[in-house]
Amino acid sequence: MQTAIFQWKPSTGWATGKIEPATVDLVVYLGSRATLLTTPVFEQLRALCPHALLLGCSTSGQIDGSQIEDDGIAAVALQFRATEIKGVSRKLDDAAQSYQVGAEMGRVLARPDLAGVFLLADGLRSNGSTLVAGLVSQVGSVPITGGLAGDGVEFAETLVGLDGAPQTGMAAAIGFYGKSIRIGHGTAGGWDVFGPKRHITRSRGNILLDLDGRPALDLYERYLTEEDFKALPGSALFFPLQIHNPQHPEHAVVRSVLGVDLKNKTLSFAGEMPEGWVAQLMRGTLHRLAEGAAEAATQAREGLKNERDSDGVAILISCVARRMLMGQRTLEEIEAAGTILGAHLQRIGFYSYGEIAPHAKSGISDLHNQTMTVTTITETAA
Repeated sequence: MQTAIFQWKPSTGWATGKIEPATVDLVVYLGSRATLLTTPVFEQLRALCPHALLLGCSTSGQIDGSQIEDDGIAAVALQFRATEIKGVSRKLDDAAQSYQVGAEMGRVLARPDLAGVFLLADGLRSNGSTLVAGLVSQVGSVPITGGLAGDGVEFAETLVGLDGAPQTGMAAAIGFYGKSIRIGHGTAGGWDVFGPKRHITRSRGNILLDLDGRPALDLYERYLTEEDFKALPGSALFFPLQIHNPQHPEHAVVRSVLGVDLKNKTLSFAGEMPEGWVAQLMRGTLHRLAEGAAEAATQAREGLKNERDSDGVAILISCVARRMLMGQRTLEEIEAAGTILGAHLQRIGFYSYGEIAPHAKSGISDLHNQTMTVTTITETAA
């Protein structure tokens, strides 16, 4: 397997690294919504890599090696020795279609030799948890990793594309096949719960209506300052909810607020908010978030087993809220992950509206929020 980092900057155009572009099998590219809308990124990459699958999305910042960029395009090119890949994409007109779309994509990808799936989806028009559940219904325990596209802190529109110009309302995935591919994965947060536990007494899919019989928005109105309340939904990213099935507290997941209905006092989240589940507020500290990034990298590197020191790629996907909280110290989580991953793995990634990976305890692929997820990809030597 050969990999190379591709970079595009307005002043210099594309720099393609030490790989012959015409031999590339897969390119994953990442950029801001504005850049993807105003630059013919897909057309340029297609001319460079005529035989490659091209998968890309908009972000809330690109991770390029040890740096975070808001301009330009960061991309990684992969050439496989003995691994087959297959791409599939579907349009999402409404979040309610997410499970159906996930199942359709899963049926296209499902095969006995499927080793892993990398998924990107619209960060505002999809229900990430049911999209992943639809995929799981068809591919079973095969690890699914990836993330929901971002749009800075604007929350206006996100873009995803597979072998076409990125557009809104899209979900796209790559399946990896064969015995040679090695995929590691890890996810960790670093946020701490606080305050009393509450029960989700009324919800509709990813829309939270009531907690303990009271309007969901009342919880944030109680904890946020007047200034922060006016800044919703962005300010709510600093206070995610950890939720779990009361019968399985060890399988807790984190959910971020993506939208607010002030009139009806409801909150919309990136994933499902099941009635009867327990919810608890969370908050983070810089040190704990960096520790979480290192833990995710450790899990992903260990997942490569005997190939952990082989050349390959590490795709880091971290929640936009982590970047907002850490501010100028955001590089600390990139550095913490990079120290664990080592020099053999090229690093690329983005800040997202949701992260996708198997749960660290249950092993079931799911949507996460407020986490750092790491996907490592390499091949056996022979």
